[in-house]
Amino acid sequence: MSIDASAVVHPSAVVEPGAVLGAGVRVGPFCVVGPKVVLAARVELKSHVVVAGDTEIGEDTVVYPFACIGEVPQDLKFRGEASRLQIGARNRIREYVTMNPGTEGGGLITRVGDDCLFMASAHVAHDAQIGNRVILVNGVAIAGHCVIEDDVLVGGLSGVHQFVRIGRGAIIGGLTMVTADVIPYGLVQGPRGALEGLNLIGLKRRGASREEISELRALYAALGAGNLRETARQAAEGDTVGPKARDVLDFILGPSDRSFLSPQ
Repeated sequence: MSIDASAVVHPSAVVEPGAVLGAGVRVGPFCVVGPKVVLAARVELKSHVVVAGDTEIGEDTVVYPFACIGEVPQDLKFRGEASRLQIGARNRIREYVTMNPGTEGGGLITRVGDDCLFMASAHVAHDAQIGNRVILVNGVAIAGHCVIEDDVLVGGLSGVHQFVRIGRGAIIGGLTMVTADVIPYGLVQGPRGALEGLNLIGLKRRGASREEISELRALYAALGAGNLRETARQAAEGDTVGPKARDVLDFILGPSDRSFLSPQ
């Protein structure tokens, strides 16, 4: 066990031998920290938090009561293989959130980036790869092997099917089931999610120029008028493709185990 002298552990908490607690860590009442857990500087576990398995939590992350982080995957194929959960810095993990480590079938690691917000009862399953500044609203379920890129927002009580990719800057409406890949900056909503446009509000909030938005709109229209991959392949050969349009094209032409939600 390695506990920095500046760490504060409540007397009712259980920190098992082997755990590593960095400078300024705070472990609140009735928390349980497993023997392979690493808590970086200034991580705070509010109370009644369980952090298990081979789990690393990055600096300044706050975990709220009754979250369960790093317990074994909810996958019947899991056979106890050594796997990891890696969580980045400055995340806010709210009440009853669950996050699972990886499995042999998915690379043995689940990753969460920096500056994310996981609202109450959100779930991140085994082998998921979550980017930076992602927001999962209350009750969102991210299935195994999903890739959620930077700056994605998933609305409340939505589900994302296993192996689905959601591209950078996309937004998913509440009460939506996402069963196919979502292009970067896309807007998806409806009980069986449909791609209904671009996340224009998100683009503007992140400083996209009028020219960039116009290019994305033109690309979106072109993708909806023909074969998605073939249109993307032809567009990618252009010499004047902007960086945000390039994000969309690279995403479509990248490897995937799923089909795409097509522009409406």
